[in-house]
Order: sequence, then structure tokens, then C-alpha cells
Amino acid sequence: MTGTYRLSFDPADMQVDAIHAFLTRSYWSENIARTVVERAIAGSLCVGILTPGGEQVGFARVVTDRATFAYLADVYVLEAHRGHGLAARMVTALHDHPELQGLRRWMLATSDAHGLYSGLGWTAIDDGTPFMQRHFPDVYRQA
Repeated sequence: MTGTYRLSFDPADMQVDAIHAFLTRSYWSENIARTVVERAIAGSLCVGILTPGGEQVGFARVVTDRATFAYLADVYVLEAHRGHGLAARMVTALHDHPELQGLRRWMLATSDAHGLYSGLGWTAIDDGTPFMQRHFPDVYRQA
């Protein structure tokens, strides 16, 4: 079934309206402004999944310096198209992307997809982590 879908890194294939429509109702970016989505896409390496008819049904992006670090974000597949390995296909394509080879660290945050990512070689950060953060979970509600 995944063969009927087309994976694309072409920025011209990224359908901002479709991406925004999903992200604005996701738990991680509820109410995000379209202009913020546009800026995020412009500053990231993005991959999309499209149907044979050209409808964008999946998306993922990596924020990276393309030398040492990558942050995987906004991975989604529309509900009607889940169960075909499309999220794994996008993440694997990002792992394999020529501009993302030799990176020292990849990171992501997820509340519900640990099984997907662990199956692709990701591991949880131990509690004794040296990582720190500045986190503003309600930033999109304030705008």
C-alpha cells in the first residue's frame, strides 16, 4: 500500500494549508498560526507524503545545522492514511538524507509515538540527562 503514496522533499510539494490544518489541531502545536508554520517549513528540511492525486497526507521536518545536530519535529500522517508505515517511511527517509549524514545527535519530543521511534533506532533520554530546556507550552494560545 505504501507504494501508492509518493514521498517528496521538494519544497514546492509542501502544502502549507494542509500542514497548518493538521498542526493547529495537534496536541503539540494547537492553535499555531499559519505564519509560524510557514517560517518553520522555510527553516527546516521537510518531507511530505502525497497520494497519487497530489493530496498531502503526511509531513515531517528536521531543524538542523546539517553538520552536528538535528531535531525531528511535526511528524504526522492523517488519520485515514495511518497503518501503512508512512510515518516510518518519512522518518527513515530523513535518517538517510544525504545532508543529514554524520550528525552527532538527533533529538525529538513525543507523548505518544515511542514505539514508532524505538523501532527506528531512537532511545529515551535517561533521567540523569545533561539536557536543559526553555519551554513555552502555551505560546500559540497567547498569540
